[in-house]
Amino acid sequence: MTRPGRPAGPAAETREAVLNAALDLVLAEGAAALTPQRLHTVTGVSRSTVYRHWPTPRAVLEDLIAVAPHPPRRSGGDWGTDLHAEVDLLCDRLRDKPVGVFLRALVTAAAADPTAAELRHRYVADLLAPFHHVLRAAGVPAPAAEDAVAAIISPLLLDALLLDRPADRARAHRTADDIIAQLERT
Repeated sequence: MTRPGRPAGPAAETREAVLNAALDLVLAEGAAALTPQRLHTVTGVSRSTVYRHWPTPRAVLEDLIAVAPHPPRRSGGDWGTDLHAEVDLLCDRLRDKPVGVFLRALVTAAAADPTAAELRHRYVADLLAPFHHVLRAAGVPAPAAEDAVAAIISPLLLDALLLDRPADRARAHRTADDIIAQLERT
C-alpha cells in the first residue's frame, strides 16, 4: 500500500538506475546478487525504495524482462530466408551479453525460487516467437511449426545453457534446411 502523496512506482530515473545496475549485477554475479541491500549499495537508491518496488530478486528479473529489447522482425518475403535469418539472430543473441548470460541467470533463479520458472518460460517464449512468426506467415500448421521450432532451437539452448559452448550455427542452419525441404514437400 502506498502512502498519500507517494507515487505508485519509482521515478523514471530511479527505475532506470536500479534496472541498469541490476542487469550489470546479473551479468557479473547472477540473480542471487539482486538483493535490496546490494542494489542500494550499487545505486545509492535507498533500501526502502528498492525494497518497496523490487522486494525480491524475482521482481527485479520480471522488470528486466519487461524492458528487454526485442529485435525487430525482418521479413525478406521468402520464409526460408527469414527462418535462416532468425537462426543467425538467435545464435548472435545467445553468444552476446546480455541474452545468454541473462538466460543462464533465469535458469539458476528458477532453481532457487520455483516462482521464477514462469519468468524463464516467458523469456524463452520471447526468444522463440520470431520463429513461430515466420512459420505462421508461411502457413505451417501449429503442430508442425512447434516441432520445427523445437528441432532448431533445442540444440542451440543445450549448447548455450548446459554445455557452455557457442551455439552451433551451422547445425542449426542444416536443421532449418531439412525442415524447409520437409515442409515444402507436404
